[in-house]
Amino acid sequence: VCFIPGGLDCSISFVSHVLGKVCVHGRQKEILGVLVPHLTDLTKSDCIWQRICWRLVECVPDRWMEAVVLGFVQGAPGADVLSRLLGNLVVKNKKAQFVVTQKMLLLQYGHTTAVLQNLLGYLSLDSLRRPLLLRVLQELLETWSSSSAVKHSPAEQQLYISKAILICLSHLKEPEIESCRQELLTSMMEGVKCHLDSSLPQLRRLGMVVAESISLKINTEGPVLKFEYEEDDETRELKSLLVQAPPFCVVPSLPDDDRSEKAGAALPLVPESAEKPHTAAPEMPDEELEAELDSDDDLTPYDMPEERELKVKAPVYIRDCIEVLTGSQSEDVDKWEATVKALESLVRKNPAATREVSVELAKILLHLEEKTCIEGFVELRQRAQVAVLTTDPIPVAKYLTSQFYSLNYSLRQRMDILDVLVLAAQELSCPKFHEKAKHSGAQKPCIQLLPGSDSSKDWRRIVDERIKSKTRRFNTGQSRVELAPHPNEFNSVAGHFFFPLIQHFDRPLTTFDLLGEDHLVLGRLVHTLAILMYLAVNTVAVTAMGKALLEFVWALRFHTDSYVRQGLLSCISSLLLSVPTERMLADMTEELLETQSWLGDVLEKDPDGDCRRLALQNLLLMENLKKKLEAVPS
Repeated sequence: VCFIPGGLDCSISFVSHVLGKVCVHGRQKEILGVLVPHLTDLTKSDCIWQRICWRLVECVPDRWMEAVVLGFVQGAPGADVLSRLLGNLVVKNKKAQFVVTQKMLLLQYGHTTAVLQNLLGYLSLDSLRRPLLLRVLQELLETWSSSSAVKHSPAEQQLYISKAILICLSHLKEPEIESCRQELLTSMMEGVKCHLDSSLPQLRRLGMVVAESISLKINTEGPVLKFEYEEDDETRELKSLLVQAPPFCVVPSLPDDDRSEKAGAALPLVPESAEKPHTAAPEMPDEELEAELDSDDDLTPYDMPEERELKVKAPVYIRDCIEVLTGSQSEDVDKWEATVKALESLVRKNPAATREVSVELAKILLHLEEKTCIEGFVELRQRAQVAVLTTDPIPVAKYLTSQFYSLNYSLRQRMDILDVLVLAAQELSCPKFHEKAKHSGAQKPCIQLLPGSDSSKDWRRIVDERIKSKTRRFNTGQSRVELAPHPNEFNSVAGHFFFPLIQHFDRPLTTFDLLGEDHLVLGRLVHTLAILMYLAVNTVAVTAMGKALLEFVWALRFHTDSYVRQGLLSCISSLLLSVPTERMLADMTEELLETQSWLGDVLEKDPDGDCRRLALQNLLLMENLKKKLEAVPS
């Protein structure tokens, strides 16, 4: 650092120009990594150096201001240090104000949580800057509560905005909260509705956490919002942002070893007594211990739950089960529980008797509600439905697919129908799976579509395994053991599962609109069609199914919900993997060329990362098919 003797006046605009030029050419870390620690030390107690630092940044030309401000925000070890280095730059310079209050918060989302805390903490540390903090919070809430932003922005940006909102809330004072209480309440109600309408569990959980935090701030004495959701690391991090951490300084230029030593030195000392476990209670002599263990004569015997279950005899005939579930015996709770638990095994052991009443039994199970707190009721009912469907596929599939588009069904029941169709199709296409399940106990299908699960993740895993099996690798040895061949029972019934589901998706009902507000069910339907298409490989109807599926995808390709678009791209993957190449080229050449162009647009423009990944995967599959055809001699 240079000193000018004699108290002469000087201008540092040249140094500001040099700093801006270096930063805009991508050398922020190199110059600010040295400059920021020096200025941090010099401005701690010297107001002259603070004014020099402010002038240094203020004299940077506007065309270079963004690079300099961004470098300072990222390099400063805390909001208090950033406030000393920049002063009221955001109040004096419009370009700096735009970068800090707009670009870094609303147009970018790649900065770390520490950078967000620096930025918003800097706005909160001076009375001249606090109005900007309130304005930033208002704009963030407008974006967070916008249904268009929730639909079209990636999940990473939604998380970034949620973190910024919670950090802003942590800096608000009581008078400021009082002045904007109504605006906060309005934004909370609109935003939580938009997020709960999303098909992605992460966005729904983000909406719940932010709404709870806003409610906690504006209702300090009254009741607050409380949602039920499963906490994870992301949720805990978000909640921690609502509480301001005590300020501390970390020197960013320290080497790794020195930094670890400093961090270790900063930890509070723990007394030795806290490190050692509590001493155990004094041991009893062996004779007294044995006497203590043997003295169980005073215990009162009572019925164990297992003993009570043994007293209730489960039905041994299918019609008896129907009578218990629907007739007067349904009031006998113990009998009802025993019937629900035994139904799947009875159906599989008595296929002939099941076929006589298969549709009636499927109807009963579809409408069956839990009467007692029976453990695993949803899974027991689902397994019984799958057993009925696999035992008598065609009539039961016709019934279930017709009910999917019928009136007076809840969204949960419609999604249950889709889950059962997928699990039954998997069992029919892989009959060896059930034999393995019988020996291992409970049935554990590879595609589990219970409430709260994400079927698209399982689906993508299956597709990745299929692609891996078709990829040639050298020097890897034998990849898998050859399995005995089994007939594909799904071959003759695939059309009954698939075509009724794809027929009426564009016909809204009074209580059910797939192309409207019920896009969550539409997403599940699209993923179900993709899985059914994948399981129909080598079946007679696979080509017709592929052509119908391609038309279905083409009609919905611009859907605003990312979960639906992910399912559509999964449909393309299943089509490319299941339909024979010769049939695709003969029947779908023009459609495939249009699809390839659409996939290129998705890869470049779709805001959702999973959609871009699936589009790239499909383009690679198409390229592999093209190379395979070119390698075949004409």
